[in-house]
Amino acid sequence: MSVNVDADYLDQVQWDARGLVPVIAQEIDTGLVLMMAWMNREALLQTIVKGQAVYWSRSRQQLWHKGETSGHWQQVEAIFLDCDGDTLLLQVRQIGGIACHTGRPACFFRKFKEDRWLDIVTGSPNIASLPFSK
Repeated sequence: MSVNVDADYLDQVQWDARGLVPVIAQEIDTGLVLMMAWMNREALLQTIVKGQAVYWSRSRQQLWHKGETSGHWQQVEAIFLDCDGDTLLLQVRQIGGIACHTGRPACFFRKFKEDRWLDIVTGSPNIASLPFSK
């Protein structure tokens, strides 16, 4: 795939002072919010070129090709930029069914109820039973 790395689409993103932008990954078929991560310019470019999610690891200070070690790839179907230009949404197909490093389908498995956080799922439930799914 040929991608113009000098195109102004990169300048339309409102990168923070560290050169990063938050990214939400959403399962395209169910609407399930899988995870939140960060991208820099290079991560966004690689995501576009590869068609798979590439993020920026703030803790390791390096690019992170999602699924490279786990096999749980995110095949990118669409990329959206929000109204303020400061957040990206990736609609993906989560290969292997696991997006979270805990082994769960999604990172958003704790729900605040009354005065505490409750784990609302354990193991690998049916994806339709998770919060924010269609």
